[in-house]
Amino acid sequence: MPAAFWIAHVAVHDAKAYGRYAALATDAIAEHGGEFLARATRHVTLEGPDRKRHVVARFPSLEAAVACYNSPAYQAALEHAKGAAERDLVVVEAAE
Repeated sequence: MPAAFWIAHVAVHDAKAYGRYAALATDAIAEHGGEFLARATRHVTLEGPDRKRHVVARFPSLEAAVACYNSPAYQAALEHAKGAAERDLVVVEAAE
């Protein structure tokens, strides 16, 4: 089963609330086998809207990434991000 990448593009409006989300989300992601490859590092936007924060995490599978998103722990973390940021999130399966 191929790995999958969780890719988020984020514009944070409330850093304190988003910080609470990030702390809780980190644990939820790790519980599902996710590991961060990039997290708010330097970036260049070549097309589309520029978001100041980008996150890439690798999961063992597409199913593990989706299970993480739907998990009670991640959903609890996500409550802190609502209203604190604009987010786009996609999960992409790695090529075999």
